[in-house]
Amino acid sequence: MIVLMDATATASQFPVAFTAVYVVGFIAAVAIGSIAWYNSKRPPGWEDAERPDIVPKVSNEIDSSSSDQS
Repeated sequence: MIVLMDATATASQFPVAFTAVYVVGFIAAVAIGSIAWYNSKRPPGWEDAERPDIVPKVSNEIDSSSSDQS
């Protein structure tokens, strides 16, 4: 009986740092995914939708000076 009570007391002390890492990671994944989605090809019906001001414009052009290495 003492072993079960001891295990219950230990389980309730879950490290907050692990939870914080998961929460921050989820928020970062949603933010990065949203930026990628807004900068990707628009789905049918959304071609003329305006980009929100918070989403940065990312160009598809490759810098030709970095690829001209002989």
